[in-house]
Amino acid sequence: MSDFDLVLKGTLVLADRLVPQGFVAVRDGLVAALGEGTAPHARERHDLGNALIFPGVIDAQVHSLSQKNQEDFIWSTRSAAAGGVTTIVDMPYDEGNLICSADAVRSKVVHGESQARVDFALYGTVDPQEGSKRILEQVEAGVAAFKFSTFGTDPKRFPRIFAPLMAECFAAIAPTGLAAGVHNENDEYVRWAMDRVKASGITDYRAHEMSRPPLTELLAMTEIYEIGAATGCPAHVVHCSLGRGYEIAAGYRAQGHRATVECLIHYLTLDSETDAKRLGGRSKCNPPIRPRAEVETLWRHLAAGSVTLLSTDHVSWSLDRKTDPNMLANASGLPGLEAILPLFVKGALERGVPLTWAARLMALNPARHFRIDHLKGALEIGKHADIAVLTPEEYVFDASKTGNTVVGWSPYDGMTLPYKVAATYLRGQLVYDGTKVLAEPGNGRFVRPPNSLALPVPPLHGVFA
Repeated sequence: MSDFDLVLKGTLVLADRLVPQGFVAVRDGLVAALGEGTAPHARERHDLGNALIFPGVIDAQVHSLSQKNQEDFIWSTRSAAAGGVTTIVDMPYDEGNLICSADAVRSKVVHGESQARVDFALYGTVDPQEGSKRILEQVEAGVAAFKFSTFGTDPKRFPRIFAPLMAECFAAIAPTGLAAGVHNENDEYVRWAMDRVKASGITDYRAHEMSRPPLTELLAMTEIYEIGAATGCPAHVVHCSLGRGYEIAAGYRAQGHRATVECLIHYLTLDSETDAKRLGGRSKCNPPIRPRAEVETLWRHLAAGSVTLLSTDHVSWSLDRKTDPNMLANASGLPGLEAILPLFVKGALERGVPLTWAARLMALNPARHFRIDHLKGALEIGKHADIAVLTPEEYVFDASKTGNTVVGWSPYDGMTLPYKVAATYLRGQLVYDGTKVLAEPGNGRFVRPPNSLALPVPPLHGVFA
């Protein structure tokens, strides 16, 4: 009789090293052993040759319910499973239902557990009319972080939180140990720039980036970090498209503040000169994608350890909301769950960036950031056996052919990727076999920080190293 339920052998991609001819052994849904060389016997055993074995991705930023009656958890987590993503952290801006109370959190948990195919954690937020009074009840209900925005797209669904209220909220969050994540665009500057673009008559792909020049992002980041410094709250910028932004974050960390920053896979992949021109509204996101020189600058910051998390900011808008000839009239946001890990591997291999950064930025650091590292985030004994297997198999990505997205399109359609997700395991169970998502709705579980939160926070690899 074997001691293990499952053993996978290949190249282990850990946060600090690669282990060729390594193996991970699973028992009762948990990692039970790691090693190299001859793999132990198991009820199910796979020698995967030169495949890469990653910890399952934790996508720190997903919008499953932004378009009513569209994606929902049933589809977002299907895309996730097919992309090697075993946990998503879902945003609180659901169309028709702002997640800003304990009741709303609990209701979303019930809904999510009925639909999700992989595990999920949740962000909470506030209603500007209520202020900070419901923050602690959301902590008790299990949110893993809070989300605010310095820019408002809708007063109810995606409201602007102006600086005094943000400071009040940060002060309420600080004792809990959770992070306050903020969308970083200066509202006044963006609206001024948008008016200038509209007055110019420019409506093509150039209009969006012109409406959000670099200062709109950088001024907001400084505001966010200053409020964090003043309140003692961990301040997190949820997406940064500019190298200068990572320098600003590093400066606050050098002063001893908890100032973290997230990159998005489309900022490492797409550029405004060629891809925005080619894709039009299908490239629109906030903040916008930037010139190719900025893309390469972000890769250098990543390799230098200036990035805290790497995520998708995934949202699947239907094509009728992404194909208006007037660039500014399109919805903002891109799908990415199915492609994030292969895209990172491609970009890293092309630039000589160690693949270990994938394990840090998409597994270990998110688990620590959201205080779920007692369960998730590493191929480590005692943690959930969440595993993504990638095989060296060149293919052309086409979301319309995979059947794993509700919208059937992706800004990455047509890209040739050198590695393919061949299997995804959630808690030791195969949820994607390289062709088909096997996990049924309801397979995923809600994961939350421990009830006792006021504990020292461990350093995030690549940020406080």
